[in-house]
Amino acid sequence: MTLPPSSQICRQIPSQVLLHGGNRDWAAQQANCLPQEILDFSASINPLGTPASVLRAIQQAIPLLSSYPDRQYLSLRQAIANYHNIDSDWVIPGNGAAELLTWAGRDLAQMQAVGIIKPAFSDYLRALNGFQANIFKLDLDLEHFRPAQEENSSKNLGLLLNNPHNPTGKLFQRQQLIPLLEQFGLVIIDEAFMDFLPPSESQSLIDQVANYPNLVILRSLTKFYALPGLRIGYAIAHPDRLKKWQSWRDPWSVNVLAQAAAIACLADLEFQQKTWGWLTEARLDLFQGLAAIPGLAPQPSAANFVLVKCEISSLQLRDYLLLNHRILIRDCLSFAELGDRYFRVCVGTLVTQTKLLTALAEVIENIAQ
Repeated sequence: MTLPPSSQICRQIPSQVLLHGGNRDWAAQQANCLPQEILDFSASINPLGTPASVLRAIQQAIPLLSSYPDRQYLSLRQAIANYHNIDSDWVIPGNGAAELLTWAGRDLAQMQAVGIIKPAFSDYLRALNGFQANIFKLDLDLEHFRPAQEENSSKNLGLLLNNPHNPTGKLFQRQQLIPLLEQFGLVIIDEAFMDFLPPSESQSLIDQVANYPNLVILRSLTKFYALPGLRIGYAIAHPDRLKKWQSWRDPWSVNVLAQAAAIACLADLEFQQKTWGWLTEARLDLFQGLAAIPGLAPQPSAANFVLVKCEISSLQLRDYLLLNHRILIRDCLSFAELGDRYFRVCVGTLVTQTKLLTALAEVIENIAQ
């Protein structure tokens, strides 16, 4: 197959930076195909699909569409609380973790300044800039942080980070994070990918929330349970803080179908075990396959995605794959520190990963010629 030259690619596809993965509609328009024909490696969604138990729960909840949701989300909050062995007053559900990130941004913006780990997920900047937060950036190596020794101490500072880190896949250890709870006035930890780690490997700080009223944990159910179109997540924090967040937002943020799905998700222990069993082998297969392709350097990851350094433009690589193979990868131009020499791919099934690796090897060989 002869690939079009780079100049032709530029005419065919607008030079668009993807701020988030999973934009299949845009990809399908560029590739002149249906969205379901796109093999999407740009969004880090569980390829095992939505659990059957969740689909059944959604179906059974359809008659509830004629009624308003419970504004207190009592059943859902109790299901989340039982799953984490905490009290339901310490839980607030949201319309995806993204909605709760907005209120975290408003809370953080009241601090003197807010630290984020670079490279940082673009939605963090959206949430913080929306409330005019004063932002400073910290290196991925948290050991280099030194609190200010002056009147305006670090107790007036906020911190927003994700664990595992996106886009690198780095997993911070609990012993690295707990000291930060003493140093910062407010710490928001986005654990959107933590559930991809089995309990024996998890570094979650949910069990520390009761000890630190300045700690908030954000969780997403849409990635692990393949529900990005439904939007469901939750936050765990001190009840006083959650009451404040609730007063800021519109009522009925979580619809009845999302509530039913979330309760079913947390009860599906079989699906959780299946996912943990799949991920270990599939991630290793992807990492080794990427490392075997000349010009690609995958980075170790604890999440369900892999960051890859490449010797050619990731934007060019993305567009070649999309036009010639209908495969979408995540360029990393929205991460200012990475630029156009990195891309990110999610872990897929062994079958879909073979298609990705074959296409990548072919494309890179042709571009190099």
